[in-house]
Amino acid sequence: MPVDINLESPRQPEIARLMDLSNAYMASLYPAESNHLVDLEALEQPNVSFLVARNDGEIVGCCALVEAGNGTAEIKRMFVDPEARGLRIGKLMMNALVERARELELEAIRLETGISQPEAINLYRKAGFMEIEPFPPYKPDPLSMFMELRF
Repeated sequence: MPVDINLESPRQPEIARLMDLSNAYMASLYPAESNHLVDLEALEQPNVSFLVARNDGEIVGCCALVEAGNGTAEIKRMFVDPEARGLRIGKLMMNALVERARELELEAIRLETGISQPEAINLYRKAGFMEIEPFPPYKPDPLSMFMELRF
């Protein structure tokens, strides 16, 4: 069975597990003040498109597109289960995020990522994202990189 990526609720035990893994990974790379993670409640808001990647029915990744209300949205909580790495789940989720942004008729997708995540940065660059200055609510941070894909 191929990988399926669909809009789903973030309130699932498997998603909580992925978020715990993501939190631990980010905490191992950056100090708390440089981690800009959103919680489950924030992901349940009406302006959020939460996407879940499943491989043979098992949840292997998730990501969210959070609309800012100004024609842009931010990617949040993009994470692939370490056991599913190498299956190109990140690329498939990125494609799904771009497709969703187009459905929503957005002008741009933005993101903040850490400088110690070369795989993520490479994924974003391959998808066409370009570096930009920090956007609200972010402030300059030497451990952060800000990127944007315009349509």
